[in-house]
Amino acid sequence: MMNLFVLLGEPLSFGHILLIVLVLAILFGGKKIPELMRGLGQGIHEFKKASKGEEEKSENEIKDEKK
Repeated sequence: MMNLFVLLGEPLSFGHILLIVLVLAILFGGKKIPELMRGLGQGIHEFKKASKGEEEKSENEIKDEKK
């Protein structure tokens, strides 16, 4: 599985991550970042929920075909 912090074959160092966080803090301010992260978390949750539903739907179709 590909590492989350790999960009163009080079791993991100602590300095790179710190720079990204600082730029985000400057651009969005301290109050907007929690809202953005909450929205991102909800989006990931919905995606997982939808993909799990599709997986169960596919399994049910396969079971019905076997009968």
